[in-house]
Amino acid sequence: IDLHPKVVVILAGTNDIAGNTGPMRLEDIEANYASMADLARANHIRVVLSSVLPVHNYTPQSQNMFAQRSPTKILALNRWLKDYVAAHPDSLYLDYFTAMVDDEGLLKRDLAEDGLHPNSAGYKIMAPLAEATIRNALGTSKP
Repeated sequence: IDLHPKVVVILAGTNDIAGNTGPMRLEDIEANYASMADLARANHIRVVLSSVLPVHNYTPQSQNMFAQRSPTKILALNRWLKDYVAAHPDSLYLDYFTAMVDDEGLLKRDLAEDGLHPNSAGYKIMAPLAEATIRNALGTSKP
């Protein structure tokens, strides 16, 4: 807030689902999102809420990340985010999930070696989506 941005992109929730700081209910995660959005709006900052990324269990190093992050909870949180944005028309939804999910409902294998953190191929998908949504939030178009 002290930096006075015009837009904030919030990509959060996966570590909360995993319980990295202790057990957390979806309702608590949702309340955290709402609090961040309220603070941004109160400071005249456009809010972009990003979907939680899917996860996969296709590699040996992905097993732990996958076990900690229920795809069902990810889907539920993404539904809540979409509903929140629909109820707050001054906010925008940035849907990384749809662009990165495979036919099994998991993160596409080639987008993350550990099943969670995007690699360069993942970021090549994410960057233009973020840029377009930020331009939309600012009311500008691509030159």
